[in-house]
Amino acid sequence: MTVLSLPSFPLMQYARNLFQDLLVRVLRTGPVPRHVAFIMDGNRRFAKTNNLELREGHVAGTELLLKLLEVCFRMGINTVTIYAFSIENFNRPKVETDALFDLIRNNIVVLGSKDEMAERYGLAIKILGNRDLIPEDILELIVRVEETTKDNKRGTLNICFPYTSRDDIAQAIQKVVTDVFADTKQAPPPKSFGPPSSTSRPSPLHVTEKMLEKAMYTGESPPLDIMIRTSGVTRLSDFMLWQSHKNCTLEFVDTLWPDFGVRELYRLLLKWSYVKTLELQRDDLIQTTKVNNSTKNDYVGNYDEEVSSHASALTKISSVEKAVVHDEGIVEGICID
Repeated sequence: MTVLSLPSFPLMQYARNLFQDLLVRVLRTGPVPRHVAFIMDGNRRFAKTNNLELREGHVAGTELLLKLLEVCFRMGINTVTIYAFSIENFNRPKVETDALFDLIRNNIVVLGSKDEMAERYGLAIKILGNRDLIPEDILELIVRVEETTKDNKRGTLNICFPYTSRDDIAQAIQKVVTDVFADTKQAPPPKSFGPPSSTSRPSPLHVTEKMLEKAMYTGESPPLDIMIRTSGVTRLSDFMLWQSHKNCTLEFVDTLWPDFGVRELYRLLLKWSYVKTLELQRDDLIQTTKVNNSTKNDYVGNYDEEVSSHASALTKISSVEKAVVHDEGIVEGICID
């Protein structure tokens, strides 16, 4: 009996990989998010629930992360940003922060090693956060890995460590103000009160939203499309507050991070792709209606019927979007559990 059961394990793994390949291909037929972020919450509760050492909970979370990163970059997602360590985590017991530092050391080395993820998918690895707070030995590893992967252009893995959004915004303001006031010859901004001359000190109105956005740690990354937080907690915990704009989808999942799993990620990505497809269809219909409206006098044919048809289609798209966002019944019906 034992002999017969052994071959089933590689067969099951092969079937699982084949099924994942199929899902990746399906997802890539529709819109694919360019930038996905994860708040990996629930490692400690996972360890407690399963009677594990705290470190084992973080190890389980790290193993899951590697699987999810593999899926994301196979799909063609350009940038993935992970909340690896909050500045607030320095307030945790030293034994826990030391364990987290050990994991970070190991993962930075593994991700940047030859034949590992960075090389396979052409990833540039970037560490985003307040480097003044990073232990010296880890900082040396970071510099080495960033230097090794800096010429990779196919994708980016942002590891936020140590990071808070308040610190990010504060350093961006400091950087922009320093740059602006260092350039005393900068042209005056439009609509300023009493425009300064080219030789006077710049006005605060020279500081723009775009300048701040560029000065953020994520300034070189595409706009954030999806932020996923696990564990059932519905807050952002000081993570990418600036980047979570109106076009960003927030997903709060009632599952501890180590239990999250690849299947749940597929479901969320499929949901996003489906809604994005509906939005594109709606925008196309709106644009077509505007064009027809502007040329109504020259339009020969059933103009009123076509506009009515467009309005009906928009209503249907809107109702489907609401069903997906609130009930998720449509997406659940598509997914294979």
